[in-house]
Amino acid sequence: MRTKPARPIMLRALLLLAAVSTLLAGCGKDADTAEAGSSVKGPDIIRLPTPTNLTGISNYYVAEELGYVKEAGLQFDYVGAVESGQLVASVVAGKIDVGGAHINRTIAGISAGAKIKAVVAQTETTEEIPHMSFVTTKDSPIKSAADIVGKKVGIPAFGGCNEYTPYAYLLKNGIADPKGKFEIVTAPEFKLEQALLQGEVDLIGLHENPSTIIKRGNLKVVFTDYDIWKSIGGATPLYFSNKFIKEKPDVVRRFVDVISKTNDFVNANPEKAIEITAKRGDMDPAKIRANHYAAHGEISPESVQVWIDLLSQFNEIKKDVKPEDIFTNEFNDTLK
Repeated sequence: MRTKPARPIMLRALLLLAAVSTLLAGCGKDADTAEAGSSVKGPDIIRLPTPTNLTGISNYYVAEELGYVKEAGLQFDYVGAVESGQLVASVVAGKIDVGGAHINRTIAGISAGAKIKAVVAQTETTEEIPHMSFVTTKDSPIKSAADIVGKKVGIPAFGGCNEYTPYAYLLKNGIADPKGKFEIVTAPEFKLEQALLQGEVDLIGLHENPSTIIKRGNLKVVFTDYDIWKSIGGATPLYFSNKFIKEKPDVVRRFVDVISKTNDFVNANPEKAIEITAKRGDMDPAKIRANHYAAHGEISPESVQVWIDLLSQFNEIKKDVKPEDIFTNEFNDTLK
């Protein structure tokens, strides 16, 4: 019996193998292309001081939990605790990207030569939620500015809002040259109430709301920064270095948008913001106060000028400092 030639079968096998090889090669190329095309730019990192003094709401934690940070293509990197007095230097040195405390520290830093600029507002004062409250015992004879003369006043630290708010209160009530008119005693804020109750000081400055202070039953509020300046006294804007702003203006703009939206959310939903802060900070929600934030993150010139005037009066800064040296709202698209 004659057998059929094997060549046609072998030829078909070779053609099939070639087709499969071509197909596989094509798939491999497509896969490589897809893999290369799927590599996208990661989020822009912003280095921040870790929130530590969680007696108030943390805008950073709230912004992250709401998804605003991720939506903006940003990522917050917490580098550890930074003392408020070291924030300006840390931003200038590039150890962190964003700083923020009471506006007086920003003004003093810029006057001293720090190349920084505030770009978005955080807290502001209201009658119910001031920046600082100055407190004494319920049965204390201190009722007015005149009664503070000659007394011991406990504050968290020299300088800034702690020291200059009582000076401004005395000035407003007709007491000239208030420096030296009372004795200053410094202690960590959480120890001030104990010092007051033990009679070591006569008046203390706390970053607390009058309503929570009064609820304790044994204390009374003598004055707050709202009594001095109304709503313009308690500004705490956030700032970047001029170098960062020049090199990464789009990052600054997106960050400002995040904080602006967070401000408005916190004002509308204070209890939720407290819940988020307490959870992230492992805190008792009852110990966190509902700060009031500047609408849309707008920095008002008046909130800056009032502290320029006060610090100038005490020769703490140069005389030619102007609000436009301190802040800008140009990166806040919400205001346009």
